Amino acid sequence: MVQKDVQAQGGTRGCAGAFAIVRDGVTRVNLVRKPFGSHQGRDIDLYTFSNDHGLVVSLTNFGGIVTAIRVPDRRGVPGNVVLGYDNLAAYVDDRAYAGAIIGRCANRIGQARFQIDGKLHRVAANEGAHHLHGGHEGFSKKIWEAEPVREARGCGLRLLLTSPDGDEGYPGIVDVRVLYLLTADNSLIIEYTAAGDRSTVVNLTQHAYFNLAGSGTIDNHRLQIRASGYIPMDRDRIPVGMLKPVDGTDLDFRSPRLIGRAIDEISADLLIDGGLDHFFVLDGGRDADAVAATLYHQGSGRALTIRTSQPGLQLSTGNQLDEQMFDNGGRPLPRRAALCLLPQHFPDSPNHRAFPSVILPAGKRYQHTTRYQFSTHPA
Repeated sequence: MVQKDVQAQGGTRGCAGAFAIVRDGVTRVNLVRKPFGSHQGRDIDLYTFSNDHGLVVSLTNFGGIVTAIRVPDRRGVPGNVVLGYDNLAAYVDDRAYAGAIIGRCANRIGQARFQIDGKLHRVAANEGAHHLHGGHEGFSKKIWEAEPVREARGCGLRLLLTSPDGDEGYPGIVDVRVLYLLTADNSLIIEYTAAGDRSTVVNLTQHAYFNLAGSGTIDNHRLQIRASGYIPMDRDRIPVGMLKPVDGTDLDFRSPRLIGRAIDEISADLLIDGGLDHFFVLDGGRDADAVAATLYHQGSGRALTIRTSQPGLQLSTGNQLDEQMFDNGGRPLPRRAALCLLPQHFPDSPNHRAFPSVILPAGKRYQHTTRYQFSTHPA
């Protein structure tokens, strides 16, 4: 979890790979590969990127999972700011999607069904009657092919996956590529692309749980979301209609708010599991350079800025983490130990014609970018 850094596992399989990229003769971004275990008879690796500013990112080709992001605080002391485990087995068993790539379709599909060109498709119902985050064994549980990448922007890893026709009920074969890139300006860039041989549904995101303090809860984090609208949902978190303005509601995060205080102020009819699990419609549209959200922890000085080409953002304040996740000593995490900020398309989009479409026509390309930029503020 955030309290412990990820340790590479495995024996002496092969040899660890490493290379460095030099920018302007000064700033380097490095990549090291180590064994992380095996699953279903296949080797799994842990890749760790670092730059000269002390930002370190670790991820694995199992589920495309980001296992750790170490960021220095204002005193220069590094800390892991995402929830994660120190062993592969825990990720195999995990049902909270910790740090994983989500697909084919992030969020929920009501009644686990949708139509494309008049044909009904039924997908796996893995949350009651509904479909969540790609089904029972979505992209978060797949073993991806991995290719180290170095380019002018930085150093990273390209992950490749072919999702077969009928995967969790989805039509068509889809080839997916996800590029993770660590840059010299302390950004982790994620570029998603996909294409299929038949019209299908694609909506990808990254399910990291953030806690900029590195421990405790996120109640004392200050959050801003640049969204003037949100999508009302029923008790199953399925949209019930068109978006509503946040103006005049308890869901207005256009100005920074302390998360714990905001939850205390929210009316009971808007709370979900005692906290926030709501979808916001971003003001930036599909401008990849537009700021979607900022998160700040005053105690450490750490800050996170998210930019994305996606039209919306799911905010979840870790309302059930005390039931879903454990630390590396087997102890339950505290409630609201971290929060998710998930750039993506709208929930249940295939069943709402007025929502931005997640239908990917045959031969067309799905493409989105999200940038997570870390910084440190003085006291």
